[in-house]
Amino acid sequence: MGLILFIGIAIISFIVQWRFKSKFKQYSEIALSSALSGAEIARKMLADHGINDVEIISVDGQLTDHYNPADRTVNLSPDVYHGRSIAAAAVAAHECGHAVQHARAYSWLQFRSAMVPVVSVASNLVQWVLLIGVMLMAFGNNPIVLAVGVGALAILTVFSFVTLPVEFDASKRALVWLQSNKGIMQTSVEHDQAKNALWWAAMTYVVAALSSLATLMYYAMMLFGRRD
Repeated sequence: MGLILFIGIAIISFIVQWRFKSKFKQYSEIALSSALSGAEIARKMLADHGINDVEIISVDGQLTDHYNPADRTVNLSPDVYHGRSIAAAAVAAHECGHAVQHARAYSWLQFRSAMVPVVSVASNLVQWVLLIGVMLMAFGNNPIVLAVGVGALAILTVFSFVTLPVEFDASKRALVWLQSNKGIMQTSVEHDQAKNALWWAAMTYVVAALSSLATLMYYAMMLFGRRD
């Protein structure tokens, strides 16, 4: 049962990722009527929220956009930083939404940031610990290492679910700000397109969280089933 669930979510994840990338490509080809770049939009959104201690920088790669609360930087991929499209505007505003969360001490972002050190350790170890744990269960019926792996996987699963309200709230802040600034998105169609792009981006986090939960259930059933 756990394996079937895992495979089902893996298929859904592939579909959602494909849909998100196709939507991003589509909206990257639609020029913003205001002709503002993602970097210009990011600067304006931060300024409108009274945030002047966050740097906006361009980072290599595609879909590498993120906000780093440690060094207070909004990191935008070249397509977003220099882009003047619906997608660039939506992504730039979304990442600035995280900066606004940080400035306003948004509780879910604070909780997520506090988890990062533990999650970093768990993510580096979990794959090997689970592998060794499964082998020990198979050949020696020793559940201790697998239990440690399941515990680490549980931490990663909690982190993935804590990420959901952080991402949804950042998109909400972005869309509210974009709608109130008619000089950036000058038509309701542009706003609806930005909303659609961010919705599909959010769905990738939802699927990732469900995938993590399915993986946890699979190994937990293996642990407790074999112990029985």
